[in-house]
Amino acid sequence: MEDFCLRFAKEQDISLIFQFIKELAIYEKMLDEVVATEEILYESLFEKKVAEVIIAEYKEEPVGFALFFHNFSTFVGRPGLYLEDLYIKPEMRGKGFGKTILAYLAHLAVERNCGRMEWSCLDWNEPSIKFYKAMGAVPMNEWTVYRLHDQTLENLAKQFK
Repeated sequence: MEDFCLRFAKEQDISLIFQFIKELAIYEKMLDEVVATEEILYESLFEKKVAEVIIAEYKEEPVGFALFFHNFSTFVGRPGLYLEDLYIKPEMRGKGFGKTILAYLAHLAVERNCGRMEWSCLDWNEPSIKFYKAMGAVPMNEWTVYRLHDQTLENLAKQFK
C-alpha cells in the first residue's frame, strides 16, 4: 500500500499512543474509564514490556495504532496473540489500513507460532463487526467475558492469605 507503513512504537511515541487511546475511548463512549497515564503506559510498554504497539503511518503521519500482547491456550498448547485495541482515525477509515494492520498481526502471530489471534468487540459496533466477519473472524457467542476491577479486584485479592 503506497505511502502507508507500520512500525513498532518507540519510547518517544508514548504521547501519541496515549492520544490514540483517548480517541478510541471517545469513539467507544468510555473516556471516563481511562485511568491510564503516559507514565503508566511507559512503564507497562517500555519497561515491563507486557504489551506491544504498532503505529500506522500514512504519508509519514500517524493515523492509527494497534496494541497487543500474548496470552496462552492450554488446549492448543501454544501462545496466542490478543489484540487489545485497534484504532484508525475516523477520517482515514475505509482506505484498507485496518485490514492491513490485522493482516500484519496475523502474519506476526504465525511467525511467532501462535495458535490463535483474538480480540473483543463491543456489541453495538456494527461497522467493526461487519469488517471482522468479512475477513473470516468468527464471534465466540458461547463465551462471556468476566471482569474483576477496581474495588472488586482488591476485595478478592484480600481473601488470599
